Amino acid sequence: MPSPLPCIPRRNPYCGLAIVALAVTLSPFAALAEKHTAKHDQKSAQQILPKTPIQITAILTDAPRKHYHAEIDLPVSEGPVALTTPQWIPGNHMPTGPADDITGVVFTASVDGKTQTIPWRRDDVDLYQFHLNIPKGVTTLHAHLDCIVTARVSQKLAVLEWEKLLLYPAKIPVRDIPVQPSLIVPPGWGVGTALTAEGAASYPVPAAGSTTRFAVTNVEQLEDSPILTGQYFHEFPLAPEITPKHYIDVVSEMPEDSNLRPAVLAEISNLVREASVEYASHHYHVYHFLLTLSDIAGGEGLEHGQSSDNGVGEKSFADDGHQLADSDLLSHEFTHSWNGKYRRPVGLYEPDFATPQQGALLWVYEGMTQYLGNVLAARSGLKNQEQYREILAMSAADLDYRPGRDWRPTEDTAIAASILRTGSPAWSNWKRMQDYYDEGELLWLDADTLIRKMTDNKKSLDDFLKIFLGLNGDTGPLIVTYDRDELIKDLNQVAPYDWAKFLHDRVDLINPRADLAGIEQGGYRLVYRDKPSKSERTMAANAGPHRGGLNCWFSIGLRISSEGQIGDVRWNGPADKARLAPGYKVLAVNGQIFSNDALRDAIKAAKGKSDPIHLIVQSDTAVSNFEIDYHDGERYPALERTGGAPAYLDNITAPRTTPEKAPADKKKDDED
Repeated sequence: MPSPLPCIPRRNPYCGLAIVALAVTLSPFAALAEKHTAKHDQKSAQQILPKTPIQITAILTDAPRKHYHAEIDLPVSEGPVALTTPQWIPGNHMPTGPADDITGVVFTASVDGKTQTIPWRRDDVDLYQFHLNIPKGVTTLHAHLDCIVTARVSQKLAVLEWEKLLLYPAKIPVRDIPVQPSLIVPPGWGVGTALTAEGAASYPVPAAGSTTRFAVTNVEQLEDSPILTGQYFHEFPLAPEITPKHYIDVVSEMPEDSNLRPAVLAEISNLVREASVEYASHHYHVYHFLLTLSDIAGGEGLEHGQSSDNGVGEKSFADDGHQLADSDLLSHEFTHSWNGKYRRPVGLYEPDFATPQQGALLWVYEGMTQYLGNVLAARSGLKNQEQYREILAMSAADLDYRPGRDWRPTEDTAIAASILRTGSPAWSNWKRMQDYYDEGELLWLDADTLIRKMTDNKKSLDDFLKIFLGLNGDTGPLIVTYDRDELIKDLNQVAPYDWAKFLHDRVDLINPRADLAGIEQGGYRLVYRDKPSKSERTMAANAGPHRGGLNCWFSIGLRISSEGQIGDVRWNGPADKARLAPGYKVLAVNGQIFSNDALRDAIKAAKGKSDPIHLIVQSDTAVSNFEIDYHDGERYPALERTGGAPAYLDNITAPRTTPEKAPADKKKDDED
């Protein structure tokens, strides 16, 4: 699955927005740093912008060795200068800048006709900054740097998020710093990016040994424009009748995987059509889905304005069964182009990548996107309506069995996002983690079905989205901020209601139970059955030998792997009362060596009986006996249709466009 500038949205919709095109003017960076503040007006800023772009060449030829390199030329003038690398990366919601991975930093300049090394010193407080003193007569500073890359790279492919190599003047709004990027990749590797190649460059597969030069942009937009490259590369056009143009660029470890199935391409084309109708606007000049299929390069889901970085397992789109678990990834990150990149909470946009971001409205940024991403996945065919409901049931039940909601409101999970995103799964149900995603999904489903109910299904959240996300119609890649007051105003424009109280009650207050109103208003209710749904079985069957486990969360209250390792224990649940803890390993169940089947059989056998479930458990170097007093059998969540209420949930997930039909040989789910 963004960045920021404090401004009052809607009153002046172009205040605090990031613009791709840059005017070039007169002064060097040193003068700009002295004169430019966060409250500059646009006219004065244009008068002092530097006229010479930074030149940066990213060299990825050592990507298989986990190294990236950069050669950077920066316009400078005599005197002290502070250069920086990004710290708060938009979309990461925490400081993830790669300062500790940047190495081999050497600055040089031509002094009196001779190349001279320029000494530097790291800032004592801001460890992302480098301080230098530029000699008299020097107008260009050259920097070489390397980056140690530990993820999103393998022997066959690489992803470059530009913050890994960026170096630019500190304390200047990044949208005001012009930069021209270039790229060198291993011979024969294709390139996918939303950046525009300059001149007659060979692209998307550069000639061996060539440099691909891109058009001038700014630092904010460059950081927002990743590079995908790999040996087994395919680029596919999507929904060709839609303007702007859309593509999916795919790389993989094996040649056959990047050649996506026609059925998948049809579904992704449907996604483009559905989003175009739903949001009634585009805020990009071109859009590229960047997709890596690899068990080596790591998973990813990171939004960008004109592209998205999506990383899944090698076989994740090989068939419908593998696809289900990641069915909403592309639609989620695509939706972020509107919700998160174009429209961004005021606290999540700062004029640089150094100022800490504030996540209080992440239940909109991520929560609404979670809702819309799943809805669009269903409308486009990436999953069907039944699968949508089954996965929604799992998510809603998980939130309803989240004891941490007894003490922590949803808003606090958003405010505290930067300290929750990398937390351990141990006792995470009591702590609460990034709940603003799934809590937000239920909240916006509640709002959608409530609008439908109040208007006899004549209006819906779709009408709100056209106002909120479609603001100003088609634009280039801009950033327009908003606050809660604007949300309330726009919702009232669609259907008058006490939306301030609606949001306050669900977001700001402690709610011991999940918001199931949207499901119930949608014509369904959450129930528990003694067998998992088809979708749950499908995802478990395709999870892989080291990731699959038994879902005991709603029965004995355990998250446990297929090897018996306990990942989490539900606070105050049966396993917790038995004194089990995360990190313990179950060795045996009722006298049998642990297996998923052995534990499942024990839960079944205990139903209606008085005898506890007996476990032999290893904790560190100790082995102990535990007894779980539980007798209600297996419990798996599902949605059940209720009588009388309109099936708004089915209406919400029905296509809005005429779907492109998948080929007749489309593989079927192996769910039985």
